[in-house]
Amino acid sequence: MAGRARVWAALNDTAVLAQAIPGCQSLDWSSETTLDLVLKVDLGIAHPTFSGELSLTDVDPAVEYVLHGKGKGGILGLAEGAARISLQDHERGTLMHMQAEGKASSALMSLGASLIGSAAQKVIDRFFERFAEAMDAQIEVLDPETGQ
Repeated sequence: MAGRARVWAALNDTAVLAQAIPGCQSLDWSSETTLDLVLKVDLGIAHPTFSGELSLTDVDPAVEYVLHGKGKGGILGLAEGAARISLQDHERGTLMHMQAEGKASSALMSLGASLIGSAAQKVIDRFFERFAEAMDAQIEVLDPETGQ
């Protein structure tokens, strides 16, 4: 079981995040609330490298933050998104909620919306698996209705 303070610390540790983010080639703080990121994405038929930044807003330490990302993937153009990540104490450790949305340039979307959506979901799923491994913790998917 990982307590909320430990999970929060890991969510702000570039070494843990770089290990957890699939395709992460570099991740460094450039300011107190901004990270520079280089990420290689597996889209099946293409493997673009995106350079960009992640910025944190609405930070409530050990409770939540909103992570905004924007990256440029060469000729495939821009991708951007945001995720609200919140933590709650739970009888089995820490409950992490994530609500995310994203958009991409028309060049990137020309690869197909379902391909992009599928790739994004794989990155998210793999992130949580690798984040748990990095923390030596277990991840359980809970029913959103019951929290069980």
